[in-house]
Amino acid sequence: MEIKGVGENILAGIVAEMGDISRFDDVKEIQKLSGMGLVACSSGKHRGQTKISHRGRKRLRYWLFQAAKSAVSHAEEFKQLHVYYTTRARNPLKKMQSLIVIACKILRVIYTILKTGATYDP
Repeated sequence: MEIKGVGENILAGIVAEMGDISRFDDVKEIQKLSGMGLVACSSGKHRGQTKISHRGRKRLRYWLFQAAKSAVSHAEEFKQLHVYYTTRARNPLKKMQSLIVIACKILRVIYTILKTGATYDP
């Protein structure tokens, strides 16, 4: 509830879809569970784009995306991060790519808060 911009309904949806946090050793496991793990679309010598896998829990991915949209519009630290990702000089991200990166960041924040009991510090 300490993360500004992310509502209690969204957080309840994320926690409900993740389940018991103690069964995960690393945040990458939850990222893979949500289908936000990165996969390279390549074959042989062909090097394609890197995309998210879309394998995993669709609702968890939905709640994380909603949390990212809400955080970007209401929380100043995530708004600044979104502006940085979309306007940086080297390798700027598109709007949707930036929201996915922010959703993964919110997932890491939630995981750390639940695992260690720390308070949120922007």
